[in-house]
Amino acid sequence: MFKMVSSPHTHSGKLTARIMLWVILAMMPALFTQIYYFGYGVLIQSMLAIVIALIAEFVAIKLRARAPLAYLADFTAVLTGLILAMAIPPYAPYWIIIIGTLCALLLGKQVYGGLGQNPFNPAMIGYVILLISFPLQMTTWMPPLDLLPKPPSFADAISLIFSGLTTDGFTLSQLAHSIDGITQATPLDSAKIFYKSHTELNDFYQLVKMPIFMGNGTDFAQGWWQVNLAFLVGGLFLVLKRTVHWQIPIAMLLTFFCLASTTALAGGTHLSAVSQMFSGAMMFGAFFIATDPVTASITPRGKIVFGALVGLFVYLIRYHGNFPDGVAFAVLLSNICVPLIDHYTRPRVAGYQTKGIK
Repeated sequence: MFKMVSSPHTHSGKLTARIMLWVILAMMPALFTQIYYFGYGVLIQSMLAIVIALIAEFVAIKLRARAPLAYLADFTAVLTGLILAMAIPPYAPYWIIIIGTLCALLLGKQVYGGLGQNPFNPAMIGYVILLISFPLQMTTWMPPLDLLPKPPSFADAISLIFSGLTTDGFTLSQLAHSIDGITQATPLDSAKIFYKSHTELNDFYQLVKMPIFMGNGTDFAQGWWQVNLAFLVGGLFLVLKRTVHWQIPIAMLLTFFCLASTTALAGGTHLSAVSQMFSGAMMFGAFFIATDPVTASITPRGKIVFGALVGLFVYLIRYHGNFPDGVAFAVLLSNICVPLIDHYTRPRVAGYQTKGIK
């Protein structure tokens, strides 16, 4: 007798665990780049986030009377923790990553029933909760190590994260302010503040002469564009492996670039469109966050609409909102629209007529 199961009856062979491992592997270039430019805090935060994510997932699955090891083996909790850790400042207090990871796994995923049921990206849920609740800790980024007179060692990184002081007794704020002119959280923060207080383009270009920017006349920020480039390389790898679909990142980046370029041509004073593309979490969001298969659109046309919507929201937040980056908010706002997008972009089923067409 045949076993009766529901359709579909074929399998693509792409196991969840294998997909998650490919995504984690693709994030390694960006992780190592972040460690190179911003220190060992990135590595420590990533390890802590992964451990907390696995513990939270284990407890939640156990409370639901399921087999925890079977769920932990899909590596989704590991990926969520890694994404969140790479999105927050590398020397943020340890309790920041603990709270954010717990919120991501419990409020962003398990409260809806687990993997496949959550309507919002779990890592971005945790990130947004942290950003709104603890804005000071979430916007205190260390300048690139090359600009520090004495970069923190591995022991300093551990001490900063768990006690707030280096082994020599310096706070993160003291290290960040040891460089003349460095008082901002990120280059995007600097550009946003400067843009609001200066309307003359000549004045604005004085911003690129600050020490955080490369000394070659461009307005790329040291460390930040290299990290984005590493995310781009990893993202293209995923596209070539067909682990993620090209429609979402291309639609997101193209929409944002067109809007940013149009604003620049209209006389808007901000970082150039190219600089915006390689600043903040742009490439991270395009290839590793917006492409989440659970919370993104699943139809071919819907992916394009979804990606374009994310790009639109990022543009609106960066240019007209109060937050300098906006990728996390853009993804969550677009997640809300996914059911509507999928409803109106569903392919026509074979054998059925489209309404109004005979």
